[in-house]
Amino acid sequence: MLGPLHGIPYGLKDIIAVPHYRTTWGSRTFKNQILDIEAWVYKRLKSAGAVLVAKLVTGSLAYDDIWFGGRTRNPWNIEEFSTGSSAGPAACTSAGMVPFAIGSETAGSMTYPAARCGVTALRPTFGAVGRTGVMSLSESLDKLGPFCRTAADCAIILDTIRGKDPNDLSSRDIPFGNPFMVDITKLTVGYLDDAEKEVVEILSWKGVNMVPFKLNYTIDSVQGILNFTMDVDMLSHFDDWQRQGNDAVYEAQDQWPLELRRARLIPAVDYLQAQRARGKLIREIREGFSVDAFIGNATDWEKVCLGNLVGMPVIVVPTGFTNISNQPPSGTKRRTTVTTGIYAPPEKDHIALALAMAYQSATDHHKQRPPINDLEVSDRTPDTEAVVYPPRRVHM
Repeated sequence: MLGPLHGIPYGLKDIIAVPHYRTTWGSRTFKNQILDIEAWVYKRLKSAGAVLVAKLVTGSLAYDDIWFGGRTRNPWNIEEFSTGSSAGPAACTSAGMVPFAIGSETAGSMTYPAARCGVTALRPTFGAVGRTGVMSLSESLDKLGPFCRTAADCAIILDTIRGKDPNDLSSRDIPFGNPFMVDITKLTVGYLDDAEKEVVEILSWKGVNMVPFKLNYTIDSVQGILNFTMDVDMLSHFDDWQRQGNDAVYEAQDQWPLELRRARLIPAVDYLQAQRARGKLIREIREGFSVDAFIGNATDWEKVCLGNLVGMPVIVVPTGFTNISNQPPSGTKRRTTVTTGIYAPPEKDHIALALAMAYQSATDHHKQRPPINDLEVSDRTPDTEAVVYPPRRVHM
């Protein structure tokens, strides 16, 4: 019997374990690591018939886009880097090397590369997808989700990988409404000041009740709470790694090595107070959801921190492109992507997906392709002068 994804190729961020293959975590100290573990998400996709064709680059120890082999570029503008540790899944999906990929987010590792590379990506409700076999930064923040071409594809992939993982105590069998059956004309959706105007206008035209919206909460240290939580949790996982001096060969000294040293100086009292403040933030946000969803900037750091602390889903949606000027006589095919985020209350992923699908049904931004096989002389960066770009192909 064929599965719903039978024969469809995909890639996994290289913090997700698959037996007999290296799981490098993007770090030179783990680059030969082979874990005899079938990650929960890999098993779910395999049972649905999907075919793993590549482990995709992650920033070293899931931080930014720098790894032991270099740095991941943005297919839309190869002078830019992808940003975020799910750089490989975002860039490969954008470049058409895989139709979908699985990434992870603790604090922006999906939203930032999705926005930079111009793909549709869903960071689901915390606990929706099991994390057995996945490198952990913070058990209360880590989430897995899909990078796809369309919101409809994100819905299909989430439905495949969601569910209770018996070895991940934080995972839950969260109800998942059918996003294809949502009557969006019965929804009230807020828009923040930084929401993309086109998205607001199209959803309004589609019959959605669009209203101005503001996030109301009294906690004034959202970013600090996330930093305390993530850094202390990360240090608890990689304490021995740092004590053994492995951070001396880490790929970017101003990233984890510096943050983990700072984490050692955080008093237990301050950490506990941060968690109490987080609990209050979660209550205030959940109680203050006076709309079915809201639209706003997907990469605003305050919202990235808030969304991850609360565990709310967001889908990043391409909303256009900006041309990049270049010196004469040659122009350039490079463009900068423009995106927005559609946020929903926890466990209402299907609402965000339904709104994203409605928007994409009226636009074609998500159908655009970067010119990776059609670069002009002016499009080349110094370190790509001698590169011959092959047909779209994925290397293991």
